[in-house]
Amino acid sequence: MLIGIPPLLTPELLKLMMEMGHDDALVLADANFTAMRIAAGKPVIRLPGARMLPVVQAVTALLPLATDVPQPVAYMQVSGTEAPWRSALQRELAEFLQEKIGSTQGIESLERYAFYERAAQAYAFVLTGELQPYGNFILRKGVISENLRS
Repeated sequence: MLIGIPPLLTPELLKLMMEMGHDDALVLADANFTAMRIAAGKPVIRLPGARMLPVVQAVTALLPLATDVPQPVAYMQVSGTEAPWRSALQRELAEFLQEKIGSTQGIESLERYAFYERAAQAYAFVLTGELQPYGNFILRKGVISENLRS
């Protein structure tokens, strides 16, 4: 254990987050997500029993979200609905994340199969124990830097 590191972040997940570069994507998926097929050999870390909100809070405590793209967060739209409709879980996460990115406009809704296509391009996957359907999110890592010197 280390001081200041959220306990949900395992050594493997911390290492993976440190290896990620600017604009790499991390998929945070619910317990039903087909991670092994979509990840296709990419790292998959399991956090069984962990709910999505605490996982997102732990990850974003250390991982900055991208500021150079309009929508650094994406979620899987519930089939049969259209944006801006969100499930209770999606609204809860959007409320938390809007503080990180400044507005809910930075959170993109993706149709299920479009989500799978984007997720397949991600750097890595975290399979949580979230049981709410459509509890799948993609976070794009931002830059950790000093102020630009001129």
